[in-house]
Amino acid sequence: MQKRARIIYNPTSGREALKQKMIDILAVFEQAGYETSAYATTPEPNSAKNEAKRASLEGFDLIVAAGGDGTINEVINGIAPLEKRPKLAIIPAGTTNDFARALHIPREDPIEAAKIVLKNQTFKMDVGKAADKYFINIAGGGLLTELTYDVPSELKTIFGYLAYLVRGAELLPRIKPIDMDLEYDGGEFKGKASMFLLAMTNSIGGLERIVPDAKLDDGKFTMIIVKTSNIMEIVQLLAKVISGGRHINDSRIIYKKTNKLVANPVKDRMQINLDGEYGGDAPMTFVDLKQHIEMYANLDEMPTKSISYDAVKVEKKFIDKVDKLS
Repeated sequence: MQKRARIIYNPTSGREALKQKMIDILAVFEQAGYETSAYATTPEPNSAKNEAKRASLEGFDLIVAAGGDGTINEVINGIAPLEKRPKLAIIPAGTTNDFARALHIPREDPIEAAKIVLKNQTFKMDVGKAADKYFINIAGGGLLTELTYDVPSELKTIFGYLAYLVRGAELLPRIKPIDMDLEYDGGEFKGKASMFLLAMTNSIGGLERIVPDAKLDDGKFTMIIVKTSNIMEIVQLLAKVISGGRHINDSRIIYKKTNKLVANPVKDRMQINLDGEYGGDAPMTFVDLKQHIEMYANLDEMPTKSISYDAVKVEKKFIDKVDKLS
């Protein structure tokens, strides 16, 4: 029986690069043995999520999420709740493309990204669940939430990393800690913190060394709690991130592996960020679903620990920008 693939793409991502190259992208998946069709998302809420669910229930063998991290997250939310889940491939065309970075999938050329399927390399990756929603890269509350929400989508599209750098530098002086109650495997944190993160990959907002020991299939989140809100101390921690991930042993950080986390607010409202978007308010329970979805990846490159030159430049620009505020 002929295998079928459904490409779900955001026609506005990457300055419409996906739309312009869709015929060539379709040809790549046909070459890989899939009878392939495409669906352009619409401005309607959950457009990508609903199509991913529909195609999965209709028996498609492969869903291709083509667009930014938001599109990929929607597709995951369409697939993850199902008992029978198709394989997943991604074609990045957004601003940060954190998940594509972790999988070493080309981020500059959609056709080259599509050609990863021709290598026929797959693995089963973890998926995070937060209440009734799913995520594949990051969940958190605090600083990260403020940063990603306050960057207008138009700026993300036009300026990419620069939008995050400028906005992030502006926000840091306003960061204040909030009271948190966080329960995780074998422990609990009660106190003030500027943010907590649950990372599933090594790339967060383009910073590729926040989780130097990240694994995508071990059933564990990497939990990071940043206790300080002092701007200079945060700059120091970012410097440690850049210089080889030395932040993980810093006393201002709690760095643990956990399969589950329960986040409870104490006094202040705690907004939850899921893959860069608002995901509701705490209280919320997070669980790592081990090896939940099989997906195509560039496995030949994933074992390497090299950091891209572009990522290093971006990180240094961020540090320089923030340092000028002090």
